[in-house]
Amino acid sequence: MTTNKVRVRFAPSPTGGLHLGGVRTVLFNYLFARKHGGDFVLRIEDTDQSRYVAGAEQYILDCLTWCGLTPDESPVAGGHYAPYRQSERKAIYRQYAEKLVMEGHAYYAFDTPEELDQNRKEFPNFQYGHAYRDTLRNSLNLSQHEVDQLLDAGTPHVIRIKMPADEHIGFTDMIRGYVNFDTNQVDDKVLLKADGMPTYHLAVVVDDFLMKITHAFRGEEWLPSAPVHLLLWKYLGWEADMPQWAHLPLILKPDGHGKLSKRDGARLGFPVFAMNWFDAKTGELTPGFRELGFLPEAFVNLLAMLGWNDGTEQEIFTLDELVEKFSIERVSKAGAKFDFEKAKWYNAEWVKKLNAESLKPKVAAVLADKGVVVSDDTYLLQVIDMIKDRCTLLPDFYQQSVYFFQQPAEYDLTAVKPKWTDAKTDFFNEFASKIEVSSTYEAVELETMFKAFMEEKSFKMGDVMLPFRIMLVGGKFGPHVFDIAALLGKEETISRINKALEAFTA
Repeated sequence: MTTNKVRVRFAPSPTGGLHLGGVRTVLFNYLFARKHGGDFVLRIEDTDQSRYVAGAEQYILDCLTWCGLTPDESPVAGGHYAPYRQSERKAIYRQYAEKLVMEGHAYYAFDTPEELDQNRKEFPNFQYGHAYRDTLRNSLNLSQHEVDQLLDAGTPHVIRIKMPADEHIGFTDMIRGYVNFDTNQVDDKVLLKADGMPTYHLAVVVDDFLMKITHAFRGEEWLPSAPVHLLLWKYLGWEADMPQWAHLPLILKPDGHGKLSKRDGARLGFPVFAMNWFDAKTGELTPGFRELGFLPEAFVNLLAMLGWNDGTEQEIFTLDELVEKFSIERVSKAGAKFDFEKAKWYNAEWVKKLNAESLKPKVAAVLADKGVVVSDDTYLLQVIDMIKDRCTLLPDFYQQSVYFFQQPAEYDLTAVKPKWTDAKTDFFNEFASKIEVSSTYEAVELETMFKAFMEEKSFKMGDVMLPFRIMLVGGKFGPHVFDIAALLGKEETISRINKALEAFTA
């Protein structure tokens, strides 16, 4: 199989939403492949048909598209090593399982689920392995004649790996260094199920070999499975072609105690999936980062920084910069605590970083969703430029910009009415007249005019500046008030002053 070209893969099961830890695994695979001029493969591991969820595969593809992490080979894109769904590769695996049986590295097990349940009741720490296998119904204990009879009769059976006793096996992890295992602690995992489908253990090794995978990055929860995979590479005669492995650190709860789960997100009020996931089986909708208003650039950036850094103080990276700077050796082996406030900070920084043209379709969609009609693209770009530094998530653009498209439906009267006077009414009526006859209507000139008139009428800044803001936007928020007035235009500003005065004096 030997190849000089880097080939990595992400191999999810289509069983539900895509956890941010899964997207980070995609990202690290993608960055490594792009950095080394290699290929990034998406392989769908759907061997467990009992857990298959309709729509989950398309959801995974949509998530990767949203993040901009497009595979070079996949069930959709195809490739030289198709098919890329394990369920479509079912015929491939049995020959390797049978080879292992013939060479004494695996065996047929005919035990029924009921028999195994009984053993678990009788032996609290029961494992199907070297301690108990000699007492169970398998081809290690039955005669060849009995085995042949059972096979010929179509008796349900699985094929299990025969883990050696009293051995230590290990490998050098790209993140953790040398890791070794005591084979006595590992049970005889099922390699081929009764329905002829492989388990993850057999399929991942066979597919990684046949697809010429050179580097395998996966979550550290798979570390206990490593001894089974090491032996399969050895027993199948492929040891020299085994990929280099890196087991990525967990993404932890905010308090650092345990892996971040969907339940934690629901409890603490933030998403853990990349995009909204609707489970057709349960009818449950689980929220995602995209629908909450995260930019894909920010989502990818924040994931990169969960367990990795480039050795500098830099925190904001484009995808191209990540490709350039990424090194698997700088991934920490310690778990990374997820901080939702920090995640929002990344998004706010990316909102500031992107230009108005890039943000326009997203902001337009937010406004359209709220029923705001935008008919002038140039005007929308000016609005975005004015308010984007005040927005953290995309939905913030509605609250921060709606008054540019619609007159306020209500006013924060508590901020102005208790101190309202007839003199203030006169001030704004006269100021509206001054605006109407002014030859220029730029923010700087408008501010100069306003302040000069304010001094002429012996008002302080606090007397009339806040009321002017509330007249234009409805509340105590928004960018510089004269920038708002200039963008609204002369006629609209006058109209809003007149309408607000009716409310203020009612």
